[in-house]
Amino acid sequence: MGIATNSTDKFQTCIDECNRCAQACYECFKACLNESDVQARKNCISTLVECAQMCQMSSSLMSMNAQFMKEHCTLCATICSKCASECDMFKDEHCTKCATECYACADECKKMTSM
Repeated sequence: MGIATNSTDKFQTCIDECNRCAQACYECFKACLNESDVQARKNCISTLVECAQMCQMSSSLMSMNAQFMKEHCTLCATICSKCASECDMFKDEHCTKCATECYACADECKKMTSM
């Protein structure tokens, strides 16, 4: 449900999912930096930050019902799927949980294209 208005209520599930995904990516980013195989995670770590940033921007654009939010959400879905694949390469709990959030966000963002 919108906070100041109800004009974006139809996007709320995706807004919430983008916010959850960004948080999961930042948490996973910090956890990955502390893993013993941090060198092997370089691409994953980079993708986590890119995904979090994209999710934050998508949430912002949907919150203002922006002109290009659907196109942005399409790209966000692509990046979330890539991030989930990167996290799936590592079997620790934080990567597993992050991948789950990324897949969920990708699914919600894909739904935006049909709105």
